[in-house]
Amino acid sequence: MTLDILGFGTKNLTLDLQEDGVLVMTLDRAAKRNALNADTIEELVTLFSAIPRAGVRAVVLAANGDHFSAGLDLVEHHKADRSPAEFMHLCMRWHEAFNKMEYGGVPVIAALKGAVVGGGLELASSAHIRVADASTYFALPEGQRGLFTGGGATIRVAGLVGKARMIDMMLTGRVYKGQEAIDVGLAQYLVEDSLSVALGLARKAAQNLPLTNFAICSAISHMGNMSAFDASYAEAVVAGVVNTQPAARDRLDAFAKGTAARIRPE
Repeated sequence: MTLDILGFGTKNLTLDLQEDGVLVMTLDRAAKRNALNADTIEELVTLFSAIPRAGVRAVVLAANGDHFSAGLDLVEHHKADRSPAEFMHLCMRWHEAFNKMEYGGVPVIAALKGAVVGGGLELASSAHIRVADASTYFALPEGQRGLFTGGGATIRVAGLVGKARMIDMMLTGRVYKGQEAIDVGLAQYLVEDSLSVALGLARKAAQNLPLTNFAICSAISHMGNMSAFDASYAEAVVAGVVNTQPAARDRLDAFAKGTAARIRPE
């Protein structure tokens, strides 16, 4: 079924809420290789502001066409001829959208294919899990375009691959794909069908208790911004709340009785 969260209609994103609470959010600008224009960013801000309160258990971020996202809509950017202040404020909206994804507390699984480039990589790096297929490639071509990243790559992409690799990607246009992309941390899975695997992971995550998922998908990122001393305090506080939640009693009881599913390697 189609979902209008809080009565908000979308133009550049297709929304489909599954019965198990998994929301499939699909970038729908295939003719533009799903380049991110200002309107798409506004839709992301609105949706990811509402999702934590809308009963959504997990999100699959997918894309129509052959590419996940080619990044900033350079044609729109060129035609807009923005002032420095105008572009700064646009970047702040990108940050708001991606922060709401990362810190919103609802698992976001990105199903990647084709180009995951520039701002498209900034979008993907805001997801909690990234699933790539054989067609997926990652790049930060801003250096060759006379640009600089403005949607959080210096934070999230550098956090995934390290400062030195990110600088290399921007200076030289280096492209990562296949197992090498997995090895450097750009995605966690390399599969034949990224969408079906992402859906499976989202459905698995949706079975967790919402408060537990909130802690996993919010607190860990917050703690990464703290000193080790402050993070240890915050972790104890979050564990105190999450690990005593009433909704966990049945699961703990099943574990104590030996009826809970066992953790085994596949």
